[in-house]
Amino acid sequence: MTIPLNQANLASMPENVKVPEYDRSKLSAGILHIGIGNFHRSHQADYLHKLFEQNKDYDWALVGCGVKSFDAAMRDKLAKQDWLTTIVELDEDGLSAHVCGSMIDFLNIDPAEVIAALCRPEIRIVSLTITEGGYFIDAKTGGFQVEHPDIQADIANPGSPKTVFGILLEGLKQRRSAGIEPFTIMTCDNVPHNGDITRQTLTGLAQHIDAELAEWISSTVAFPNSMVDCITPATTAREIDRLAKEFDVEDASPVFCEPFRQWVIEDKFPLGRPALEDVGVEFVEDVTAHEFMKLRILNGGHAALAFPSALLKLVYVHEGMLHPLVRDYVRKMVIDEAIPTLTPVPGTDFNDYLDLIESRFANPEIGDTIARLCTDPSNRLPKFILPITQSNLDSEGSITGTALVIALWCRYCAYTADAANNTVLNDEQAPRLQALALEAKTAPEGFLAMEDVFGTLGQNPRFVAEFSFWLSKLWAEGTEACLKDYIAGKSE
Repeated sequence: MTIPLNQANLASMPENVKVPEYDRSKLSAGILHIGIGNFHRSHQADYLHKLFEQNKDYDWALVGCGVKSFDAAMRDKLAKQDWLTTIVELDEDGLSAHVCGSMIDFLNIDPAEVIAALCRPEIRIVSLTITEGGYFIDAKTGGFQVEHPDIQADIANPGSPKTVFGILLEGLKQRRSAGIEPFTIMTCDNVPHNGDITRQTLTGLAQHIDAELAEWISSTVAFPNSMVDCITPATTAREIDRLAKEFDVEDASPVFCEPFRQWVIEDKFPLGRPALEDVGVEFVEDVTAHEFMKLRILNGGHAALAFPSALLKLVYVHEGMLHPLVRDYVRKMVIDEAIPTLTPVPGTDFNDYLDLIESRFANPEIGDTIARLCTDPSNRLPKFILPITQSNLDSEGSITGTALVIALWCRYCAYTADAANNTVLNDEQAPRLQALALEAKTAPEGFLAMEDVFGTLGQNPRFVAEFSFWLSKLWAEGTEACLKDYIAGKSE
């Protein structure tokens, strides 16, 4: 018989499920988090939970909020559980489960309510997990995408914002008017220079609404850059059922994740911060080297693994790592093209780090899906793959592997366009991508003409030639043949 997760039932939880040892009634809000998804709960929320377990910093508890329809669905699920989450760590040596209690509230999906919360003096940090595509970055310029319809709507109606950034701007404006010092904005998304990008977007929006406010934000508000890492698959009925069967817990939205966690963050918090260094967070002056290492080896590795695995009809990430061609392709691409673009990280050997990443990818307990890795590629690839390509073009290094990644993506888009393959292209630009991918079979350069995705890379003759070679070969000979040739060093 399963036990529903809620505060009243904590004392009745099975012995193999660890529950909070601290008194949650003594927690008070210090952080407002926007975007309560699986990764946030496996990462930031759990770090705070572990800190509270040490009886420290009870005034830094989390309040959740969001602005999307899926945020409302998450709120509904967690409300019935008193904002508690079961976290299952997928260790190959045996699963473990614990209840995370660091979130004490979840606001209604109402911009006015969020803005009011932002004005509360006790809220000293606002953290974000709004996905790589949530920062309104112009792929062509790397600047602020002011022409986006959602941004234009906030510019036209700044007092009734709809976007996260419009809400943050109005909150800071009201906070300033009330004489309350500004909160620190801390992003936990996998975006290069994520704090700098957040500053760029927020001040860019402010410049179109209130130039003086934009200057005040730029000079006063802290935006620490960070590197975050914990492989966290999507929750499906499979995970919910597994929790019930193996731990006798009923949780509408549990989190399954790997045991590994890493968080490196710049120590820039004018209003203070929780002592997260006591639970393993590394605070540094400059996170850039750590950030690039993770984004280009782990996230770049994920991107390289995703599309050949999908085209080979593999379901899980560990199956991709068990496939010798996929595994060797990913490793070669990372060693030959990603690692040469990195700057040294003190105390870290990049090849050892790659070995660690490969072992994490190969963990069958995680059950991470290829479908998840293939999600939102028009936003992800410009963050994880194309910077590697550009760096190697600038240094005259190899671009063969990353060109093959893009060719595989293009071929995958065309594959999903065939209804007989029963595969959905999970991307907000899906119809456009599928149409261009089909056309690319005979005119490859057309796919690269998407400047909002590729910027100026689509005009680089060397990149166009490499991409065209691999795409033609994929159509003519298939995925395995291309992987074999790449591994053997055969290319355009």
